[in-house]
Amino acid sequence: MSTPYDLVIHGATGFTGRLVAEYLVERYPNGGNADGIRWALAGRSAGKLAAVRDAIGAPPDTPLVVADADDPVSLQRLVGSTRLVLTTVGPYQLHGSALVAACAEAGVDYVDLCGEPAWMRRMIDAHEAAARRSGARIVFSCGFDSIPFDLGVSELQREFRARFGHPASRVRGRVRAMKGSFSGGTAASLKATLAAAAADPQVLEWLRSPFSLAPGFEGPPQPPGHKPMIDEALGPVGGEPVWVAPFVMAAINTKNVHRSNQLLQHAWGTDFVYDEMLVTGPGARGEQLARHVAADKSLASDAGPKPGEGPSKAERDSGFYDLLFLGEDAQGHRLALGVKGEKDPGYGSTSRMIAESAVCLLREAAQTGGGIWTPAAAFGSRLVGRLQANAGLRFAVE
Repeated sequence: MSTPYDLVIHGATGFTGRLVAEYLVERYPNGGNADGIRWALAGRSAGKLAAVRDAIGAPPDTPLVVADADDPVSLQRLVGSTRLVLTTVGPYQLHGSALVAACAEAGVDYVDLCGEPAWMRRMIDAHEAAARRSGARIVFSCGFDSIPFDLGVSELQREFRARFGHPASRVRGRVRAMKGSFSGGTAASLKATLAAAAADPQVLEWLRSPFSLAPGFEGPPQPPGHKPMIDEALGPVGGEPVWVAPFVMAAINTKNVHRSNQLLQHAWGTDFVYDEMLVTGPGARGEQLARHVAADKSLASDAGPKPGEGPSKAERDSGFYDLLFLGEDAQGHRLALGVKGEKDPGYGSTSRMIAESAVCLLREAAQTGGGIWTPAAAFGSRLVGRLQANAGLRFAVE
């Protein structure tokens, strides 16, 4: 069935949604040429949508779709108008369930920025069967959580297998450096998740399990990653041990990585072990910083960033991130792969990653059938190519 649009940005009047729209104006003008995609802006207010359209320099005939996450009728109209919905309207556990259900039933593709594992598990349990029947490809976590980590592991494993004939049974993800802020949406999602866990023991169980997004599978014990420690795999440096600290996004990224492994028929092994930590450096200074990071709870406090707020363009443009993935096997083979990104992770890079995920799903993922996917399982190296060509990311063996 023909639809008016290829892609609709739901939440285009929000801070991140607007950045996605700006990127599409620049990279994929609305129709009319080889790179053109028929896209529309969606949100609750036609007036605010028109203001965003004009502010970002989109053509005056850019379609505007009025839709409210809490209005099922408007969501049905939205889903019926497009091949794919790109949504930045979170926290998803508060505002996203009806949209996932509608896409799964209608066979409409979907991408989001979700970092809420308990809600994702509920959506998998409730809607994966319907998505498989309808052909809807639903891909969660298409921003900084969890694309650089999920694809970093999958690219490392691809190289490891090519060199040694089998996957790495142990992979470490390490954040070597990062400049930028987490989004207000991330902070709001964390607060909503903590509130849900306090009210529902099942949510707490899913948050604790590294395999909660891989229903029916229980792998080997995983490193907890919840306290500062010396990382022998990184040091010593200058004769001093290297310290690492808990990484706030590891709780979602590690679960997505294990789901990718399951969706890929355990191509990385049923004994696969993975963790993520933040590198704070060698010696006493590294230890002091690691303990400071571990004690910092500001993201979950009222002092954290608010939804709809964000850094200036100059701040976004000066941001970056530098990740390291270390793979090894029982025979002692080792391989390192770096992932580096331009722009701040929570906004500038995230808006590009979700946009390229949507385009990849529309153009280069015909072999991906209906279901609820991770980026690595849905896209793999095809998305890596798009991110390197267009979005300022680099994946390289070191």
